[in-house]
Amino acid sequence: MALKKQVISIPDARSAAAGPPLSAAIKAGDFIFVSGQPPRDFKTGELVSGDIQVQTRQVLENVKIILEAAGSSMDKVVKATVFCSNAGYFNKVNEVYKQYFPHEPPARTFCTVGSWPSAFDIEIECIALA
Repeated sequence: MALKKQVISIPDARSAAAGPPLSAAIKAGDFIFVSGQPPRDFKTGELVSGDIQVQTRQVLENVKIILEAAGSSMDKVVKATVFCSNAGYFNKVNEVYKQYFPHEPPARTFCTVGSWPSAFDIEIECIALA
């Protein structure tokens, strides 16, 4: 049986034409691959400003919404990658992150990036079980 990929659509105020050419998530076999999520409010389409904890909370809420749209959940995340503008935010990010993964957290990589094309400090991508 050939594996098929399924694009996961989410309610998003940003038009597809205005955004980059990517899917919020792809379901392939028993896995869901969630694209890196910036701190964008899906209702308004605007980036959420604020300190790193405010941004981290918005990012993780976005991941949660996408996973639920795909029929999965935060409990099924097996791998996460956190991209952050400053390694000095590590502890503040973890304070919020552990609220979303209180038990058996996924494998994770935390890495710093130089910049993004917009003004935000964090982006998180993940792989979850379907």
